[in-house]
Amino acid sequence: MQTEGRASLNDADTDRRLRRRQLGLFAAVACAVLAVDVVTKIVAMSQLADREPIRLAGGLLTLVLVRNSGAAFGLAEGYTIILSLVALAVVVVVLRLSRTLRSTPWAIALGLLLGGAFGNLSDRIFREPGFLRGHVVDFLALPHWPVFNVADASICTAAALIIVLAMRGRRWDGTVEESGRRRPESQKPDGSARQAHEPPRTTGTAVDEPALRKAE
Repeated sequence: MQTEGRASLNDADTDRRLRRRQLGLFAAVACAVLAVDVVTKIVAMSQLADREPIRLAGGLLTLVLVRNSGAAFGLAEGYTIILSLVALAVVVVVLRLSRTLRSTPWAIALGLLLGGAFGNLSDRIFREPGFLRGHVVDFLALPHWPVFNVADASICTAAALIIVLAMRGRRWDGTVEESGRRRPESQKPDGSARQAHEPPRTTGTAVDEPALRKAE
């Protein structure tokens, strides 16, 4: 009973450390995306205003300042308030999911999504023409592609990663779906859990001690 109790405590402690590690990764990715997005928008506003587009790498990338009232890549213009409310809902859902994070890829994906959502939402809240109606700052353009920003790129990357994880059956809580069943990622595909603390087994035929003594 004492051994089982210690094992349960060790499992709970390991689970807490795992959640803290994944939550730290999630927060670090989100903060990094938000910081890069805010800084690049400030630089774009100060350096690209009232200037002709700047073409880099032979026109592969163009820097041009655009104020976008719609969603990513200029979609849904005229629905600024609705888009702001959708972004708020995304932030709330991601923060709720983060409480049960036990998967490194999901921590990265949700961090990218949260950082991008916060980046564009900050524009909606603090920029002109007003609260929840602010225009997002876009400044990156690729050939035959609408102008976007770092937050848009982060959101699209997160969406692609989430689709891949969902197709592989990997969930944010650290489980893997296989044939309608879930198993922990730490468990082998055949259903047996890894036992790192299990002592090595010796090979050979077991000896019947009473029979040996009789033979002697």
